[in-house]
Amino acid sequence: MVFDLFRAGDAAGLEAAEAKLVQMLADDRHSFDVATSALLTGADTSIVGPDLRETDARVNRAERELRQALVVHASVHGTSRVAAILVYMSVVKDVERIGDYAKNIFDVAAQGIDLSDAPDSEILTGYGQRISSMISSASTIFADDDREGARRFIREADILLDEFDQHVSELVVTERQGKEAVPRALLYRYYKRIVAHLMNLLSAVVMPLDRLDYFDEERVRP
Repeated sequence: MVFDLFRAGDAAGLEAAEAKLVQMLADDRHSFDVATSALLTGADTSIVGPDLRETDARVNRAERELRQALVVHASVHGTSRVAAILVYMSVVKDVERIGDYAKNIFDVAAQGIDLSDAPDSEILTGYGQRISSMISSASTIFADDDREGARRFIREADILLDEFDQHVSELVVTERQGKEAVPRALLYRYYKRIVAHLMNLLSAVVMPLDRLDYFDEERVRP
């Protein structure tokens, strides 16, 4: 697996890196759940906001610590593991960005938007629950170096991206008022970006280095 860069006498580094990245994803899921609860269930933003900000700060600290560990590792092992280190630098940023998009969702709620009683609340909430579960699944697949699981996840997620694009396209041409259309378009956009970052994370399991983050540029099914 990609964590093999820490093997060859560095088992402690392997365990620490695995634990930190898995914790980052757990925190991302918590941030996402908090953010969607504010927007889709009417949770009080003044109450859940501090929790989200604290969790996001923890993710940011973990990203910096892991990047620093990778730099130290590179200085010790030289150029022999550059490719693996670049993989980690890439996927750690993907994990951090998931938390950023969770904050974006919360920001919509903080503007006074409450979709808990909206006619499509069940659809929006269903997507949210699905993505929350996907964050956890992606963490397990990555830690287990489950290549078949990664391919299956990417295929299913790719279909979901198309659904989000379709929703946004419909909202662009809708005659609904801006206060109704804009929050939904933003939410679907943030949903899409979170799923795309999860796909990028798992691309490290099945793709060569030069194809990482390819979901931002093209939609190729492995």
